[in-house]
Amino acid sequence: MGRRRPARKPVAPRADVLEEHPDGDFYVRPITGSSSTKAYRCPGCDHEILPATPHIVAWPAERGAEERRHWHTPCWKARDRRGPTR
Repeated sequence: MGRRRPARKPVAPRADVLEEHPDGDFYVRPITGSSSTKAYRCPGCDHEILPATPHIVAWPAERGAEERRHWHTPCWKARDRRGPTR
């Protein structure tokens, strides 16, 4: 008879974080490399975010998720010092 494993805890639903910034409030969702399967264009540097690259998805709180944009994490953190290229 095999060893019993403890039951897995249910995974909590992913919660988006609401961040307050001088240019408005944004919902921010960190994306892990393992869940990233497509290439995206970062509006902060205008370079591609390659598949399997951890990054940030952010969108304005007053608008819907259809306005979401994929950002390199450093570009998102520095966006107050440099504006979007797109």
